[in-house]
Amino acid sequence: MQNPNLTSALRLRALLETEIVSLVEDLGEPAFRGRQLFHWIQKRGARSFDEMTTLSKSLRAKLADQFEFGGIAGVVSEKTSTDGSAKFLFEFCDGRKVESVLMPGSTSDPLKMTLCVSSQVGCAVDCKFCVTGKNGFFRHMTVDEIVDQAIHARRWLTDRDDGRSLRNIVFMGMGEPLLNTENVIPALRLMTDSNGMDLSPRRITVSTSGILPGLAELATCGVPVGLAISLNGTTQAEREEIMPITKRYPLDDLLEACRRFPLKGGARVTFEYVLLDDVNDSPTHARRIVKLLHGIPSKVNVIPFNPDPGLPYDRPPDKRVEQFAQILRDAHLTTSIRWSKALDVSGACGQLAGQYRQKLPDGSRVMLERE
Repeated sequence: MQNPNLTSALRLRALLETEIVSLVEDLGEPAFRGRQLFHWIQKRGARSFDEMTTLSKSLRAKLADQFEFGGIAGVVSEKTSTDGSAKFLFEFCDGRKVESVLMPGSTSDPLKMTLCVSSQVGCAVDCKFCVTGKNGFFRHMTVDEIVDQAIHARRWLTDRDDGRSLRNIVFMGMGEPLLNTENVIPALRLMTDSNGMDLSPRRITVSTSGILPGLAELATCGVPVGLAISLNGTTQAEREEIMPITKRYPLDDLLEACRRFPLKGGARVTFEYVLLDDVNDSPTHARRIVKLLHGIPSKVNVIPFNPDPGLPYDRPPDKRVEQFAQILRDAHLTTSIRWSKALDVSGACGQLAGQYRQKLPDGSRVMLERE
């Protein structure tokens, strides 16, 4: 569902280099000017035509008259965490808002940053343990809006000049990416363009609750990104209880699709498992995971639930979290515990919400941002 109020003007930040070259040639300029323009937009992260000093003033005037940059219209807020993370609240041209979170990498290389990007305004999946889904779905994000989160984060890091750089992108923010493949897949092509942001596909992970048609599209799109599956339950009934959308996509079919997913160079499917106290965190659940993932090149991220007063779940004790993970490790599954980052700015897993309210399509009001 696209918002009908979005401007119809052509958005340069959504276009591939070949498309931009063609536009510039239509203006009577040589092809290399189009390549320069693409470089300014995607590589340099320009936010105005005036920054593009390698282009003539006359060309910049033509571009400003006929085209828009697209992407982020403004940064409403920026919050930094004590752990080095930063959470951004972005606003788009129609007034809609989303959040993304920039997080430090591993303790061994904390200067390499990971950006958690959003792909929808709100979320249509409505997982019962996630604030974002509880607050409703508004619309799909466009290609330029998705890409510009990464462009903004890279420029933000460059401006600070403290040695940090953008290394990884994870589609684990607001929304279900594989319900928006029309925009997510072109965004992946732009992010990995060698003349643009030049991010390695191996450093990009798309996370899904298990949308099988979208998963099939991702598998054949030609951009060999990583895949993460939000598992969160060990039977079809368990998943349906906490992730209602999974009623449409049986667990057995999802696991078979994971077995067929094209993995490059020893890559593995990541299975995300949010631990809910006394719901899905028993040793029996852990042993079921081992059986489910047999034969799939995989690794497991165990994620202790981040409590929220509006959600009916609790966080398991740390000791139980460690015991759960150890059962998986003892079965020779590569397993890590994803202890939450950016908790003090409500930027951790499942917490992308805050203080701003938006209207649903029926005119009712819900929170996008927690007050």
